Amino acid sequence: MTLTLERIRTDIADCLGEEPADIPVDENLVDYGLDSVRIMALLERWRREHGVQADFADLAEQPAIEAWAPLLGVA
Repeated sequence: MTLTLERIRTDIADCLGEEPADIPVDENLVDYGLDSVRIMALLERWRREHGVQADFADLAEQPAIEAWAPLLGVA
């Protein structure tokens, strides 16, 4: 199963207790309440379910969906 931009957005929204439409793809997710513990939990989930090879430090450095997409293998 391939990870998609919408799946990333939905997973983040679920983690934050928000609607996916309320999560922008181009803004800093820390401003929406995403912290390092949640980033790690999401990354572990994507590794397990989608075979993602991304590094936590790379995601934490640029916490925006559009920055994460290429790191997570989303075209």
